[in-house]
Amino acid sequence: MNMLEEFNLECPNCGETVAIFIDSSVEQQIYIEDCPVCCRPMLLSVSYDESSGVNVIASREDD
Repeated sequence: MNMLEEFNLECPNCGETVAIFIDSSVEQQIYIEDCPVCCRPMLLSVSYDESSGVNVIASREDD
């Protein structure tokens, strides 16, 4: 069973729209992922529930 979902968001560093993959089997997670465009780190706060789906907040690591 594949629990990865693609999610598009705006990089808080460069403003480009990028695609990330979210593991929807985990209800809440906070992690750092490098932007595939500018290579700077994004702090991602991810929550998931069946009724509202995936919610992602991306911020700069130094915020």
